[in-house]
Amino acid sequence: MNKDIKYFGIDISHLVFDVTDSDGKYYQFKNTISGFKKFEKLLDLSSHCVMEATGYYHYQLAYYLLESGIKISVENPLAVKRFIQMKLSKIKTDKSDSKLICEYASQVDLKLWKGSSKHQIECLQMTRLLSVYTKQSTMLKNKLHGEAVLGNPSKAVVSSIKRSLKQLEKEIVNLEAKLLLLVKEEHQDVLTRLKTIPGIGTKTALMLVVLTDGFERFSSGGELCSYAGLTPVIRKSGTSVNGRSRISKIGNQKLRNLLFMCSFNACKYNKACKAIYDRIVAKGKSKKLALIAVCNKLLKQAFAIAKSGLIYDDSYRSTLAKN
Repeated sequence: MNKDIKYFGIDISHLVFDVTDSDGKYYQFKNTISGFKKFEKLLDLSSHCVMEATGYYHYQLAYYLLESGIKISVENPLAVKRFIQMKLSKIKTDKSDSKLICEYASQVDLKLWKGSSKHQIECLQMTRLLSVYTKQSTMLKNKLHGEAVLGNPSKAVVSSIKRSLKQLEKEIVNLEAKLLLLVKEEHQDVLTRLKTIPGIGTKTALMLVVLTDGFERFSSGGELCSYAGLTPVIRKSGTSVNGRSRISKIGNQKLRNLLFMCSFNACKYNKACKAIYDRIVAKGKSKKLALIAVCNKLLKQAFAIAKSGLIYDDSYRSTLAKN
């Protein structure tokens, strides 16, 4: 613990946020700008605020503190939860959580939170809305199919569903076009080079850039694979526990699902991916495991292309695999 740093553990909710500092003092403020300003009066250059990534509720306070020049860390809720469980605490309140978050802050290596640029925030907002529209479109198509199966579908119902589908599809096309233009403003070069990788098309390259912030937040391919939840988890202990290795799935689900859909085409057109797929299947392993390995390979190729400034070339696949 660094005695020169004063930690502030923050448990934040929709209306208020609870704070406990290193001295054990407890405060509660409204989750509004006026509440942020009152809290800021307690802080100085030695302050380090720590909170969990709780949905959307933490964003306004986090960006306010960041813009005010205060050190801030936004931690994985699972890591904080495990720490609280380890303490065997029988009390579960916002006040007790803020106290334990402060204690957590003093015992772990914290990474400073840097936030995202306004450009990246807008891209992510568009991506989330596209995801909502896509799910709604799928639901309406399933509903249309269900009505047809009945044999005597209501004309009014079918017409209404078709009108909604048409409007949704129009919104999706417009939003995708705006997202593409927005990404090109900052990452045109990376976007172009990613599309040279066999198995990665325009939409996939676009989503890769958005979900990784142009690959700027990662220093290695392995770190990126961990972020996507594609790294294996080994389950072995003594002689009684010898479970099969599985991917962690603790990561960005959208990125993981995107890569899994790409892996089918990559197995056909990407020589390096096809080689690893054939090798794993030849060993008698499951096809799903082989596809996960292809996802891993594809993501490392994308990272190498983004960082190297080069386009994809089969003759460099051995180099790409190592990066």
